[in-house]
Amino acid sequence: MRSVLFHRLEDSDRELFLRWTLGQSASVWSRRFWTALTHVGGVTSSVALALIPLILAEGQLKVAAVQAAWALSISTLIVQVIKRNVVRERPNEANETIAHVGIPDRFSFPSGHSTSIMSVAFIHAATFHSLAVPMLLLAALVGFSRVRLGAHYPGDVLVGQLTAIVTGVAVREIGRAHV
Repeated sequence: MRSVLFHRLEDSDRELFLRWTLGQSASVWSRRFWTALTHVGGVTSSVALALIPLILAEGQLKVAAVQAAWALSISTLIVQVIKRNVVRERPNEANETIAHVGIPDRFSFPSGHSTSIMSVAFIHAATFHSLAVPMLLLAALVGFSRVRLGAHYPGDVLVGQLTAIVTGVAVREIGRAHV
């Protein structure tokens, strides 16, 4: 039973990947747009989004920045442990498709970019409700960009984002317990 379910999920993930990823004939503009968006979820951008408010802000923004830095650090560690244990092959290799962006490591599951940006976005969205929709939409689009560019399966993105949210909830709860 478990094996059948796993194979169905794997097949659905592959089908969605093949449907959503950019083809070789994608326009230069489309590739540039999705590439620029995907870099928002990279390590440099995510760390900057977490640390700049940590250094410059005060009050509630500083508290959110501390929580975002913790959520980012913990969720990144979790993702790296999962990646090295699951060792899922990148979709561009498994499906002989083109990745339109540099691949940061050999393993696909879960998506580190999706996890990073969602970690920061979730904390700020939960703290500043007026930012919730734009922050979470940005994080979702960065995740989708990883599929569009051929770097991840949709399931990689979903699990990365869920890892970030669960970590963010835990960090916020720990923060409340110490206030």
